[in-house]
Amino acid sequence: MTSSATTGRRAWIGLAVLALPTLLLSLDMSVLYLALPALSADLGLGPTAQLWAMDVYGFMIAGFLVTMGTLGDRIGRRRLLLIGAAAFGVASVAAAFSTGPAMLIATRALLGVAGATLMPSTLGLIRTMFPDPRARGTAISIWMSCFMGGMTVGPLVGGALLEAFWWGAAFLMGVPVMILLLVVGPVLLPESRDAGAGRLDLASVALSLGAVLPVVHGLKSLAASGPEPGALVALAVGIGLGVLFVRRQLRLDDPLLDLRLFRRRATAGALGINVGGGVVMAGTFLLLTLFLQLVAGLSVLTVGLVLAPLQAAMVVASLLAPRLARSIRPARVTAAGLLIGAVGLGIVGLLGAGAGGGTVVLLAGFLLASVGIALPTALGTDLLVGSVPEEKAGSAGALSETSGELGIALGVATLGSLATAVYRDALVIPPGTPAPLADAARAGITEAAAAGPTPALSGAVESAFTAGLGVAATLGAVVFVGLAVVATVAFRHVPVTGTADTTDPADPADTTDPADTTEPLDDTPDTRHAAPEPAAA
Repeated sequence: MTSSATTGRRAWIGLAVLALPTLLLSLDMSVLYLALPALSADLGLGPTAQLWAMDVYGFMIAGFLVTMGTLGDRIGRRRLLLIGAAAFGVASVAAAFSTGPAMLIATRALLGVAGATLMPSTLGLIRTMFPDPRARGTAISIWMSCFMGGMTVGPLVGGALLEAFWWGAAFLMGVPVMILLLVVGPVLLPESRDAGAGRLDLASVALSLGAVLPVVHGLKSLAASGPEPGALVALAVGIGLGVLFVRRQLRLDDPLLDLRLFRRRATAGALGINVGGGVVMAGTFLLLTLFLQLVAGLSVLTVGLVLAPLQAAMVVASLLAPRLARSIRPARVTAAGLLIGAVGLGIVGLLGAGAGGGTVVLLAGFLLASVGIALPTALGTDLLVGSVPEEKAGSAGALSETSGELGIALGVATLGSLATAVYRDALVIPPGTPAPLADAARAGITEAAAAGPTPALSGAVESAFTAGLGVAATLGAVVFVGLAVVATVAFRHVPVTGTADTTDPADPADTTDPADTTEPLDDTPDTRHAAPEPAAA
């Protein structure tokens, strides 16, 4: 294994470089939503083309994360990061000057493939640059805060750009960032790779894409249209190919995804919490934004301003998490955060059950949920990346991001569908309501709002939607409590940050075959070259 781990000031400056693509990706996702109306009018995008332009980016990222994480381990994470940055910049320019729907969708797909190289490469490089677990925990929390901060300021930055320029500015803002990364990256970032890795198995790449893409597509279709045959077939195909993918990885001497990573409870627990947290927060936050716009009657810009404190609270909690883990075991910090989140969602559930309190109580509940989920997310990513050998850091980063993507898609599909079912069951159409308005109300709250409901129907729709939000939030609270139990079990052997011995003798995964000469998957971070964390951190 080749490692040029850096410490001290150079490593922290390198972290600032790695923060650039992270911040850009989150900005890119939020800004495009604002640009969509003008973009659609200029290029003549119909409803189907709009969906493809929005979704193909996420599809490609989700589908290629595992492949790119493993590829970075093989050819070098810095090399892959720079290749991805160059490709992202070129595709951004092409997208900004798209002349039609087909060109826009194609360039968005290329942006997704390039974007899939960035996240696992940055996490893998952080693992190399910060061998000291205390410094690494702080670095990962800063890295995550950049992503959350981008989501917070994205609507504001996007609004200002689109007010002054045309829709192509939404894409071009990433070009200077990528140029800067290409200039300073080779100087400030170390190269790291798995020197013993074999060739990339193309059949495994195809099976990985064939498993992830249909599953994500099926979940999105379920959320949009319910259990239609096309969505169910996509899910079945994806799951079937996923089974074939797993079987192939178990047979290969040099698999695309080393399934031994899942033997460790810390690794499996972090992934499970990542998926479960993504399910709950994605599903409930979607419902929250709909509530603020269609029930509370706030404008899109006002919603962005109202949600900014929630995102800021997540940033603060993410930065606080590694500091707490220096004196309190990660299992307790993680479980406490999930229980705080459960309390917040429980408050939202009571609001949905008719307890009263309105929008202020709703936001207070989601503020607690945001703080709560930030603690296990920050610590879980650190535990996941730190629990594997350095040469597998890119794969671990890819697993972290893929689990998050699947959690988001699954949350929108499941909790969104649950809230819709409750809404339709709770909706009471007032007598005398015209049939077209009644049909629109039964279809959903967005359709009801577009149809211009009467005051009586509007009240019924808002009450039914609030009930659906409450049920989804209550289920989310139950899931958080369950995840707190998972964290207590999975991380109970992990000591406070900086302690050398993190093995768990009772864990069957700690046993290794004496004939196996590969590096064991130990949860103990490599502290052989650790340096004290700078005071500025």
